[in-house]
Amino acid sequence: MHVKNKKKLGIALVLFTLLLLIAGTFAFTAFNQRAINDRLRDNLGEVGGRVHDYYNRDTENKDVFVENYGEEPIMARIRLSEFMEIRGRGETEFTPVVPNTERDAIETWTTYIPEGNTLTTRVGDSAVFNQYSNLTFGWTRQGEHAPWYLPTFNHVENDLMTAAAGHARDYIAGTGATDGSTDGATHPGTGEDAYWQEGESYTNGQGPTSTVWPGALEGVEHTTAQNLPQDRAPLTLQQWAALPNEHKIGDFWVIDHETGWAYWASQLQEGETSSYLLDAAVMTEAAHDIRGSYYYAIHVDSQLITPEQEFYDEPESGDVERLLRGIRNNAVDDESENGGGLPTENPYYNEDSPVSAFNFSLMSPGRIFTMAGEQYRYLENMDNGHHLIILNDTLRNPGFTFGEQRGIMSRWFNNDLHEDVRKIVSPMSIPRVGMVTFNDVTFEGPQSGQNLHWIPNNLTGEVAADITKVDPNGEPRAFPLSLADITRLSGYGRGFPTASERGSIAMRPWGLRTHGEPFVFGYPMGYWVVDTPGRLAVHQGSPGWLGIRPALIIHQ
Repeated sequence: MHVKNKKKLGIALVLFTLLLLIAGTFAFTAFNQRAINDRLRDNLGEVGGRVHDYYNRDTENKDVFVENYGEEPIMARIRLSEFMEIRGRGETEFTPVVPNTERDAIETWTTYIPEGNTLTTRVGDSAVFNQYSNLTFGWTRQGEHAPWYLPTFNHVENDLMTAAAGHARDYIAGTGATDGSTDGATHPGTGEDAYWQEGESYTNGQGPTSTVWPGALEGVEHTTAQNLPQDRAPLTLQQWAALPNEHKIGDFWVIDHETGWAYWASQLQEGETSSYLLDAAVMTEAAHDIRGSYYYAIHVDSQLITPEQEFYDEPESGDVERLLRGIRNNAVDDESENGGGLPTENPYYNEDSPVSAFNFSLMSPGRIFTMAGEQYRYLENMDNGHHLIILNDTLRNPGFTFGEQRGIMSRWFNNDLHEDVRKIVSPMSIPRVGMVTFNDVTFEGPQSGQNLHWIPNNLTGEVAADITKVDPNGEPRAFPLSLADITRLSGYGRGFPTASERGSIAMRPWGLRTHGEPFVFGYPMGYWVVDTPGRLAVHQGSPGWLGIRPALIIHQ
């Protein structure tokens, strides 16, 4: 077990959502992120996250997801519980379908527990709800990209209110948690599927209701943004454990089939919004055929923390611990019994450790680690003991030009890189650097939102051949990646699985070695860069705000 350098959770953020169905009509109410103070904890703090709940009773659309509007990554988990009671015709009292549960005592409701290999089939006490309600997990539409949403107006970090839209109601804004009629919307929109579209704007205090939504002054305008596309549909922890390690961390939900907690399987970066945990909540024919009245509700707990904090009941071993360690490390390492004389496991992502503490052959692409005073991202196993790594940030004080890139990397390598790291750097040679203009490159992936200009798919000639390799006749050095390197290292399960992990506003655009414009008088007039947030672009001239991001080939 690694020593975890994490602060104890200071505040548990809880969202309550209720679906109420009485006498054949139903309304969906969303309840707040609510602090639970069940024991003394130090280091109280909040995160810049907001749970969104869009619901429309007429269409049974039900969207639950998490937005990170803050300035640091967060980790998120959500847990569902259900309640139902039936009153037959001629009866005066409702009878709960699960004994010893009460409508007004949410803590007695039944946690949604899926079967280990089938997320949509409940087991245990939860199984009684299979006949009455079908929940749709995740979001997929044939031929469509990820949906759009309106970012929350509420950026008050210690405000426990949700962004509840349509027929959803927030617990704080609307008193009467279980009455099925109290109005408590805290966010604009009707809750209908695909209500928000690309490029739409909404001004706080305007619109059909002229409502001033919580957290922002009247007149503040927000423009729609895009949810992250899910790398895979939500799955159970048992299904997650069977995935290859390089696919265990990504943009998708993992539901622990023992506790019911659903974990977002990566750090939600600044400005990102998760894909949907829920997309619909539909009552079955058996529910509609009940002779009399019934009441059905879904309750959702949510907890948002920074990676340095712990969830309040975080396990010390098992698959959940491995998942959470992988989220913090940004990858799940392979396991080794003896390591061939090397360590059998790697230090935690933020544990500054010597070279001797690492076994790089166990690392998966995207793994973050801190070695000899620098934090790195592991990119790929190059075979024969060689591994490609890159700084997990850029050198940028006060900002550099393209012409300075090679010289700054050389000085960093010779003067600033720890001697023990420098000793394990492999020799390499940079081949003839090619040139391709931006207009001549086409890209794979959604051409909007977070993934604009994501992965080139038509590189040829010298540009395509410029792949970083070990060269025994070369020399140990730090170097910029090429456009071809970025192409093969980007995508799910690779060193840069998402655009936000490839670049950010804080990191500044960082230069590649590939030229992006024709030469004039022998000098290149433009270079390819990884822009923000992780987009590929060509920048002309020599701006003085370039981030320098050295890569290394190391040998173990």
